[in-house]
Amino acid sequence: MNPKVFEYKNLTYQKKTIFGKIVMGEFDRIEKYFKKDEACFMFVDNGDMILRTPNQTILIKNGDGLFAKCGNYFFEKQTSEKITLVAAYFYPDIIKPIFANDVLTSDYKTNYDAKKIVIDKLLSDFKVNISYLLDHPDIVDDSLLLTKLKEFIILLAKSENAPSVIDFVASFFKPYEYDFKTIIEKNTYSDLSLDEFAILCGMSLATFKRKFKEYYNTTPKQYLVDEKIKRAVQLLSIKENRIIDIAYKCGFETITAFNRNFKKITNYTPTEYRNNYD
Repeated sequence: MNPKVFEYKNLTYQKKTIFGKIVMGEFDRIEKYFKKDEACFMFVDNGDMILRTPNQTILIKNGDGLFAKCGNYFFEKQTSEKITLVAAYFYPDIIKPIFANDVLTSDYKTNYDAKKIVIDKLLSDFKVNISYLLDHPDIVDDSLLLTKLKEFIILLAKSENAPSVIDFVASFFKPYEYDFKTIIEKNTYSDLSLDEFAILCGMSLATFKRKFKEYYNTTPKQYLVDEKIKRAVQLLSIKENRIIDIAYKCGFETITAFNRNFKKITNYTPTEYRNNYD
């Protein structure tokens, strides 16, 4: 279910959003709203949330910044009344000409897909400036917009200690290379659906299921349930762990689903298993 949007403002170039502000309500999980070949930087003004990439989860809090390269991600667990994001979007067909296409000559890569960024005074001042422009779009023309975009990229390159601005920009559009099994192992105990697993892997559901069978010689549904129950068995041996907490730690959305799957595999309910093997 999509979150309620309380406010949305944007500045566009060639019909593409370059800078934007959005104020949203609560959500459990939504797919990222920037496209596959775009990179994005966002300032978090209010609220907290989690970014799930194929191989990591990043907790982003009020006052943090987030840089995400092109890829497949989810935003999750936004539980405050409202969250405010001020974002910049980087498109290859817009960014490369700004730097005279010199980015095509760089082979520089970074070893992350997304990264939390500490907001220093320069970045904070830039956010204030962009927020002002978003509130006064009548003073913004294409020349100012592209100048601000270039200025922001230079600031980010400095904060990241990149070898050069050109190298930093080139790294935007070189997707982090994931190993299929690593994606599965990093997300085994999540509550992702198979459709969402397929999105993280950049595949159709049918392709995902076929590749999964090649790697694991079983269906993804069966493998994931089996692994979650194995972990639950381990956690049940620790008396301090409440059964309801174990269910959520293992990636079950409800205690009912956990009890049902646990009994199907072990022939016991979690409570019976704990009592019998205490």
